[in-house]
Amino acid sequence: MKSFPASLHPKILHAAVALSFGIFASTQAIAGGIFLYEVGTEDMGLAAAGYAARAQDAATVLTNPAGMVRLEGSQVLLGTQLLYSNLKFSNSGSSPALGGNNGGAAIGESGWLPGGGLFFSHSISPDVKIGFAATSNFGSSLKYDDNWVGRYYTQQATLIGVSLLPSVAFRVSDKISLGASVNAMYGHLNNVTGINNIFGADGKLTLNDNTWGWGGNLGVLYEATKDTRFGLTYNSQVKLDFAPQARFSGTGPLLTALLNARGLDGSTVNLGITVPQQVMGSVFHTVNDRLTLLGNIGWQQWSKFGDVEVGLADSRNPTGLTTALNFKDTWHAAIGAQYRVSEPWRLNFGIAYDSAFQSGDVSPILPTNQGWRFGVGGQNQVDKNFGWGLAAEYIYGGTNNVNKQALLPVALGGRGNLVGSYDDIGILYLSANFNWKF
Repeated sequence: MKSFPASLHPKILHAAVALSFGIFASTQAIAGGIFLYEVGTEDMGLAAAGYAARAQDAATVLTNPAGMVRLEGSQVLLGTQLLYSNLKFSNSGSSPALGGNNGGAAIGESGWLPGGGLFFSHSISPDVKIGFAATSNFGSSLKYDDNWVGRYYTQQATLIGVSLLPSVAFRVSDKISLGASVNAMYGHLNNVTGINNIFGADGKLTLNDNTWGWGGNLGVLYEATKDTRFGLTYNSQVKLDFAPQARFSGTGPLLTALLNARGLDGSTVNLGITVPQQVMGSVFHTVNDRLTLLGNIGWQQWSKFGDVEVGLADSRNPTGLTTALNFKDTWHAAIGAQYRVSEPWRLNFGIAYDSAFQSGDVSPILPTNQGWRFGVGGQNQVDKNFGWGLAAEYIYGGTNNVNKQALLPVALGGRGNLVGSYDDIGILYLSANFNWKF
């Protein structure tokens, strides 16, 4: 058995962290809450079908650590991706005093953003494997124009969790394997909200914090026959105890005095976020030498999420900074296929659906809900030690309505009414992955 070169370990870790933090800017899911299945791997071309049962490369460290028992030697998978989104607000009845700026492209530079992840597995013995992954599959990052019509609800809203996943797997019997990962999640929160000064230019409220949260992933792989296997994974919830200090800037003399008198400027705001627990069951079935079918059923507990809107509902009488949002649990289903065109080439196809995690109208800090995924891709095994693949996926999120009714009009220090929609939401992902075996 060849060991993985020790000299590469620091390089792998540095690359993993760099790629994971690169997703800070790019993470934005539009289905299944704000969990991502897209981390630059072959799963993208399958719309994540077979997520917990595929176990064909080192990405299984993330999707089902038990799947590492199927990997030989040492393997490294580098996933890279680029996304484009058309996410824009369409105003249809907001308070006229808020102006006419719709916020522009809310994601990235003209809608474009990069991302990726790094995955590593190593064989201790034929029945014992270890692995490591560094990626982000949770979060959202939005940035609107400063003077847009919803500025008193949000200008920037970033919530990201980057996971470092040391993992282990072992074969219990010829048919059953078990796996586990520690999920060390580094959370980053940055919210910027406009403050209505009534007279003159707007002020700002900024909340910024970083924290660590801890959880665990468990996996089971059941190989019923040489052609059929089932995977089941459980990801525990992760608590990110954000406690940023409220920082006001650009507020007028009267409002500044009120904020200081009531202890709001510089106060600690408890914004604890619960990354939901989830369960995923998958199947992988080889029909013949060319065709394989894959599928998923999943559940995520978004009802415990706890995200809030931040801002001032009344600049004349500032009493609180947060407004609760309500979420509900989601369901996921996917089907897909792999087709062997030739010995080096296989094609991937997949369709998936994730149910809505917000009831009714959405908030501009999370203008997301249910969605459909459509994936296609191809993998080429160049030789026994190297392979690469390309994939594309389109996520359609439909139209989500916004109907925020303010307590007070803008002229009296309120936020104003924000009424409109995000129409025909879509994200296009393009990815390339590279696999090395040692």
